[in-house]
Amino acid sequence: MNNRPNGNGGNGNNFVRNSLFYVIVILAILGLVYWFAGPTQSTSVKKVTTSEFITQMKDKQIKSIEIQPGAGVYDITGTYRKAQTSDSSSEDLLAKISGSKTTKVTTFTTQVLSNDPVVEEIQTAAAKTNTDITTKPESSNMWGSVLVTLVPVLLMIGFFYLMMGGMRNGGGNGAGGMMGFGKSKAKPSNPEDNKIRFGDVAGAEEEKQELVEVVEFLKDPAKFTKLGAKIPKGVLLEGPPGTGKTLLARAVAGEAGVPFYSISGSDFVEMFVGVGASRVRDLFENAKKTAPSIIFIDEIDAVGRQRGAGMGGGHDEREQTLNQMLVEMDGFEGNESVIVMAATNRADVLDPALLRPGRFDRKILVGRPDVKGREAILNVHAKNKPLAADVDLKEIAKQTPGFVGADLANLLNEAALLAARQNKSAIEAVDVDEAEDRVIAGPAKRDRVVSEKERKTVAYHEAGHAIVGLVLNDARVVHKVTIVPRGRAGGYAIMLPREDQMLMNKTDAMDQIAGLMGGRAAEEIVFNQQSSGASNDFEQATGIARSMVTEYGMSDKLGMVQLEGGGQPFLGRQYGESPAYSDQTAHLIDEEVRRLTTEGHQKAHDIIVEYADKHEAIAQALLKYETLDEKQILSLFETGEMPKDSRTGDYASDPMTYDQALEEANRKVAESVEGHRESGKAEVLEPHSDK
Repeated sequence: MNNRPNGNGGNGNNFVRNSLFYVIVILAILGLVYWFAGPTQSTSVKKVTTSEFITQMKDKQIKSIEIQPGAGVYDITGTYRKAQTSDSSSEDLLAKISGSKTTKVTTFTTQVLSNDPVVEEIQTAAAKTNTDITTKPESSNMWGSVLVTLVPVLLMIGFFYLMMGGMRNGGGNGAGGMMGFGKSKAKPSNPEDNKIRFGDVAGAEEEKQELVEVVEFLKDPAKFTKLGAKIPKGVLLEGPPGTGKTLLARAVAGEAGVPFYSISGSDFVEMFVGVGASRVRDLFENAKKTAPSIIFIDEIDAVGRQRGAGMGGGHDEREQTLNQMLVEMDGFEGNESVIVMAATNRADVLDPALLRPGRFDRKILVGRPDVKGREAILNVHAKNKPLAADVDLKEIAKQTPGFVGADLANLLNEAALLAARQNKSAIEAVDVDEAEDRVIAGPAKRDRVVSEKERKTVAYHEAGHAIVGLVLNDARVVHKVTIVPRGRAGGYAIMLPREDQMLMNKTDAMDQIAGLMGGRAAEEIVFNQQSSGASNDFEQATGIARSMVTEYGMSDKLGMVQLEGGGQPFLGRQYGESPAYSDQTAHLIDEEVRRLTTEGHQKAHDIIVEYADKHEAIAQALLKYETLDEKQILSLFETGEMPKDSRTGDYASDPMTYDQALEEANRKVAESVEGHRESGKAEVLEPHSDK
């Protein structure tokens, strides 16, 4: 349950937008500084050259001039006796903006060198033409120069400071920024916000009892320490996906009322070397500050895999992270009152040093719930769902062996969706039954075009499974048979165990293989042909037979030895390793697997031949009704006829098309308008509307 929204993408976009904003602001400020401190020009001033200025003076066009000494030049501003015509190609900005080609100017500016011949020539020309000369004192414009020089530097320093601050903060994401990659992403959850309690976790009573001690220690540590007891430093929750490992961890934090640090194993490892180890240190430091507290690492196998199993060598980033975690959990410095909880469904690949006492002292297997646990889970998820009187949660629990908590929650949710689709006020048994099929095999595909020959083949194939299952019914019961396509299957037969089994004997295994071979045997007997529909049956039968030979010691030729383990291999542990047995043993394994599947096929063949009439009755009923339940199948097997009070036909739950849904929505709007005409206006939906 460690689902946290990934804000990196949004923060990155915010950072880019903020940076562009800062650049625009800086450019605007620089423009203003240049405008005020730089050289000013009036829109009615004409800039002329030195030679042109002297010529105009000699021609008596200039009335007066002002001379201001500068750095090596004289800045001269003058007034014409008569207005001059200036072309818009000059630096007259207003003329360019207004679009006029010419403009009248009365003043001008120019610069001349501050040498004696030029000055003498200007004075002589002014004396001859009666031009007034005014001299201004020299001005260095010191403050303007300071502004022009220092302000851009200060602005750039400020810009980089803001940019680095944004990188450190990650756009407001704390440790998610570039400069904070060494900080842990886990933040303590407020104990008051965690409403999960042990009462919300059903079907795991023994697991909860193991965790009660952890809760009691966090609430009252003196109760244990006065007897010299030490609470486990780490608790590892292992089991199949969906069994409620994360939910149990949240329940422990909710019951104890302490800060709860939740993080995923993959959050430790980044592209930067050493980041994972740094985050581990930071996580434990934060947890110590708020002790007593709980650190929960979900999917710890992402970082806790056995060292030396990868291809990165001793400096692999994942291994450095694991080494740091080992030190923090049981190093020289104690982590009193900080309990580490972790969850994984691959405990077989974890490093042995991580599993030793002193680190993960207690290992709790959160397995698949039994029938009693499944009923309890169904009761929890059915609290806010109205159930019809014909819905029996106890019966549903019996029909769902192997389902975990997530599967059962999905089952009731699918049933609620199906009931809502048909505008029902309560969830009925038929909705739950259809939801089971959807969870197991997917939604029905009734629109699929199936030829009559293929449909008939599927009917006899599935009837073959059913008849063998009915005869060999010591361990399993035929629950349902259908020829409605679902998922990749053209049809299927559901055979459930009579009761939850922890052990499987050789007879049960052989009966399962025979039941799986019933479809192919029926095709060969009725049609004298073989089809590809039995491929999945062979896959399951071969898996059972191979486990009997290599794991369970049920082969007389190979004896009671385990040749293959039940765990999945991973890169590193078995990379480049040869099997632990010889080629001759491998040949014997293949022969024994083939013998077991052949015997199962022969048994199924004999049963279908012996009960040919009953097989025919079930196949014909499938062709007529498409789906048969347990009661109907038993009636056909015993009497050859369908029971009179049974419901025939398959569940009709086709979703509405877009036009049908639009029509239904408008109908409800119209009813609302009719019932509340005086309260306001209602809006009718139109096709392709954004409403």
